[in-house]
Amino acid sequence: MDLGLENRVYVLTGATRGLGLATARELVADGARVVVAGRDEDTAAAAAAGLGPNAVGVAADNADPETAGHLLATARERFGRLDGVLVSVGGPPPGSAATTGDDQWRASFESVFLGAVRLARTAAAELGEGGVIGFVLSTSVYEPVAGLTVSNGLRPGLAGFANSLAREVAPRGIRVVGLLPGRIATDRMRELEALSGDAEAARERHAAAIPMGRYGTPEEFGRAAAFLLSPAASYITGVMLPVDGGVLHGI
Repeated sequence: MDLGLENRVYVLTGATRGLGLATARELVADGARVVVAGRDEDTAAAAAAGLGPNAVGVAADNADPETAGHLLATARERFGRLDGVLVSVGGPPPGSAATTGDDQWRASFESVFLGAVRLARTAAAELGEGGVIGFVLSTSVYEPVAGLTVSNGLRPGLAGFANSLAREVAPRGIRVVGLLPGRIATDRMRELEALSGDAEAARERHAAAIPMGRYGTPEEFGRAAAFLLSPAASYITGVMLPVDGGVLHGI
């Protein structure tokens, strides 16, 4: 199946590792060109080098009000056009409702929530018909994840914003989609499992609760994201797609 990605240009934040990088790989493999952004300049450059000549790496902090304009300008300057963005940020720090303080909430709001809103809003103003705005969220949009109180608080709000934006820009031919990853075998997931004190036992316990009986791979997530960002999904908007092995199916 031809996804229609040849020569299309996407900006992806949080794309120097994990789910963002997996999506960038799938986009580039099908002929797209990408701007991959992360907090560290060397890491961003290394990620882009690994993707080949159709990628450029940019050091960017989603909390910085100048980031959105800078990333979109980079896409146009380097590749001459902009077809879409995928807004992904590193997961906010783990913690409970009782132990998460105001400073953590403020920092996470600026990066995870407001930074995402700002990039999506800026992209919506620049994209034309056929453009797409994607959000990497979490299954916590529908079901809280134990120990991730900040994520549980902010991700549903972003999903609400995405659905509002989808309705506003649909008449202009711009789509807005969300992806809700569950247990995907990334470095972030391994870091969270290690906090339990017995990572292997935690992994086995969580896998047993997944209808498919296993964690997903970054490649599986990346393929789903690449499809939703592609012209092949041209009549899909305002959806939140779980990529979770069936966990949310019964909710």
